[in-house]
Amino acid sequence: MEGVLKKFGLNTVCEAAVCPNQLECYNNKTATFMILGRSCTRNCTFCAVEKTKPDPVDAKEPLSVAKAVRELNLKHVVITSVTRDDLSDGGASHYVEVIEQIRHMDKNVIIEVLIPDLEGNEQALQKIVKAKPHIINHNIETVPRLYKDVRPMAIYERSLELLKNIKWMDSDIVSKSGMMVGLGEKEAEVYEVLEALRENGCDLLTIGQYLPPSKKHHPLIEYVHPDVFKRYYDYGMALGFSHVASSPFVRSSYHAADAYKHK
Repeated sequence: MEGVLKKFGLNTVCEAAVCPNQLECYNNKTATFMILGRSCTRNCTFCAVEKTKPDPVDAKEPLSVAKAVRELNLKHVVITSVTRDDLSDGGASHYVEVIEQIRHMDKNVIIEVLIPDLEGNEQALQKIVKAKPHIINHNIETVPRLYKDVRPMAIYERSLELLKNIKWMDSDIVSKSGMMVGLGEKEAEVYEVLEALRENGCDLLTIGQYLPPSKKHHPLIEYVHPDVFKRYYDYGMALGFSHVASSPFVRSSYHAADAYKHK
């Protein structure tokens, strides 16, 4: 896996975000490709991705991703990116290029994209929706009370609106979202977020334990007990999510192919 990524000069969020499941996923020949560079324009306090001057958009990257997908013989590929508020469409056109190049190489690959909020730009979202990935994921990340500390440049209601618009634009596309716990949220607040996600048409859900990438990041407030993760799972399934992955090491793309089977 590392050899192929190096060969095509590609990034993965697995590495950039210091994911605890990296070795497991690499051994299973799965990865989440991170496009549009390694530097993010947002200042989220939970994330290990670099926050320096954004890289120029690499026009060759979509083809490189497609070649890597083919060489690795992936059947389910996840594409994410840093947030690029410096681009007029937030990088939506680049996502479309990646989707089209993968599909040109192998039309049978399941394509999942994990996108930023695009600053609420509906035209940008429409570009991605029209490219018809199988799954569009946008993470809600945490409860609204903590946004000012955890996601100060994001807006909770804007993220919900994006998820609603996915289904409004194309009801056949599977929508997905995820959140971290252990940041200082209350259990009742998590239930309220799950209810809001379902009210806005979200199909698939991931919930995992927040682990600070360093001492400079948002502090860990709590190691959430497995029994609480089980309660979140039960509540999510009762609300009508098609699939809920809720346990400490769950991340947005963890066992993504298995989640899609339950769509």
